[in-house]
Amino acid sequence: MGSESEIIISPLHYDLIEDINMTNDSFKIYGRVVPSLQSGRWSYTEELFDEMRETRFPDDNLDWSQYINREDKALFLAYMNNTCIGQIRIIKDWNRFCYIENIATREDYRGSGVGKLLLHKAEDWALQSKLIGMSLEAQDDNLGACRFYVKQGFILGGADTLKQSYNPNIETTLYWYKLFK
Repeated sequence: MGSESEIIISPLHYDLIEDINMTNDSFKIYGRVVPSLQSGRWSYTEELFDEMRETRFPDDNLDWSQYINREDKALFLAYMNNTCIGQIRIIKDWNRFCYIENIATREDYRGSGVGKLLLHKAEDWALQSKLIGMSLEAQDDNLGACRFYVKQGFILGGADTLKQSYNPNIETTLYWYKLFK
């Protein structure tokens, strides 16, 4: 990438709040992760769907000022050519993990390394905060996201079959972890 297409990661400040939901594009649902617990260890297989569909999370409407200049939480935005193309929202969780509340990349920029840069920024923040690792939740039918997390060093650490009971498309909430060494 040349300097004109450099990705810049910026912490949230007041004049960037309007950019937060710009990254909330739809994504493809084409398979699921099927977790299995054997002898205290989690593993999984993948199951591809016969038909692909698209979905989109609702826009988050939080008090974004709560993510500005805080020691216990942060929101970082990724920009290319002054356009917001990604975000990661993180908090210090009670268990000394950096919990990733949300990570999103605009559809046109997926696969370009934006998500990886955002995760690295979160990891730097977590290490500076003396946390022991990072964690996040994903739905079992978001195979693309789960594959991305595994590629970035996350391992499956748990599953919950009741959390998404209201949603007939989601069988299991998956808990992914990346421990720092």
